[in-house]
Parts: sequence; C-alpha cells; structure tokens
Amino acid sequence: MTVMDTTTTPTRTDICVSAPKAYPRPEGQDQYTISEVVAFTGLTAHTLRWYERIGLMSHVDRSHTGQRRFTNRDLDWLNFVGKLRLTGMPVAHMVRYAELLREGDHTFEERQELLEATRRDVRTRIEELQDTLAVLDHKIDFYAGARRAPERPSA
Repeated sequence: MTVMDTTTTPTRTDICVSAPKAYPRPEGQDQYTISEVVAFTGLTAHTLRWYERIGLMSHVDRSHTGQRRFTNRDLDWLNFVGKLRLTGMPVAHMVRYAELLREGDHTFEERQELLEATRRDVRTRIEELQDTLAVLDHKIDFYAGARRAPERPSA
C-alpha cells in the first residue's frame, strides 16, 4: 500500500506496507461518499469528520452539493492512520505528522523522528507483552501439570 505525500509534488510516495490495497474503483474514478468510506474502513462518519476537523486528514474534496468525496489516496491515508492508532501513538502526534507531511520534503527528518520514537514505544510494549505471555504460559503449564498429577490419598 502506498500513502501519497500531500505536498505539491504528487509523484512522491511514502511506502507504508509491502502490498498495495485493492480498491473498489480505479484511480481517476475514485470518488467515494462518506457512507462508502464508513463501509470500507469501519470508521464512523463522526470519526471521519473529526479527523478532518482536527487536521489529521488533509482537505477532502467536495461535490457541487458540498458532500465529501474521498479518493483512494484518502483511503490509503486512513489505513496508515489506523496503523498509527494501533501503535498507541497519541492523536496529537498523528496530527503533527500530518502537518509535517503537508509542509513538504524539508520535514523528512522530523517525520522520521516521530516514527522512530513510536517504533521504540511499540518495541517496548512488545517486550512487555512477551514477558506477560511467558508468565501466562508458566501458569497454564502449572495448572495443566497439576491436573495430570496423580491424586494423593487424604490423611
């Protein structure tokens, strides 16, 4: 999947994951209503409007009647934001990342630093979860062994 940079150089891309996501409509015919984006992403319309209001999404095009029209590029961005949410990145940091992206290529270093800090946090959480999993495995093994042990005669 590719997330397009929102600067004035539309040919530049930031790669988020290895495989591109299939979309219902090809590029150029990708005009989705908010209800279609809700169905496709699982986000609520309220969340999509909030993302736009706080600056997490760049400007979403509107139809002549004022209805939002999302593109495949917007869907890519929403997918990336979903990944950032899973990392536990604070919304303020996500908004900052989006602002930096819109500012252009001169913000590469700061964007990279934000992502590296998030990666460090994720790795720490993974280590904590692995430790927790080891404790759970130990307890499960204990109980499984206790059930298999022969019963002791009562005194």
